[in-house]
Amino acid sequence: MLTLVRGNIINLDVDVIVNAANSSLMGGGGVDGAIHHAAGPDLKDACRVVAPCPTSEVRVTEGFGLAPRMIFHTVGPVWRGGQEDEEALLRACYKNCIAEARKRELGSIAFPSISTGAYGFPPDKAAEIAVETCLAESQQGGPDIILVAFDDQNADAIAQVLSRHTL
Repeated sequence: MLTLVRGNIINLDVDVIVNAANSSLMGGGGVDGAIHHAAGPDLKDACRVVAPCPTSEVRVTEGFGLAPRMIFHTVGPVWRGGQEDEEALLRACYKNCIAEARKRELGSIAFPSISTGAYGFPPDKAAEIAVETCLAESQQGGPDIILVAFDDQNADAIAQVLSRHTL
């Protein structure tokens, strides 16, 4: 199952949330900063052990008091005009996180709009990749997938792509 939620990923009652992290895993802006702030300093200590994280790979920590019992940290690509395999790297972020959730037999996973903030990935392109990748992966079984959009631009982009696929 694939659904869209407009809001804050931190507030969701799911097995795992995905953090759109930077490679150091030490926190930053956007969803990364919000997750680190909400989880507290223990998250940074746990991230030191598993860092660094190359683009599109996944590192796993516990949730440190957040509703999700786990956090998957993935590093999305910086948008450079589409000339440096950014679309494939973004697709791999979703695939690798879903594969990790399957491996751990988790029932639900929530993704933010990876790379659409400071990394500059165009929201429409990112939404297309997120929805198509998650739909394809959900055909193979595994967790319920929630795409979480914090802002209207990403929510509208995801909703538009979802509507084309559910007609």
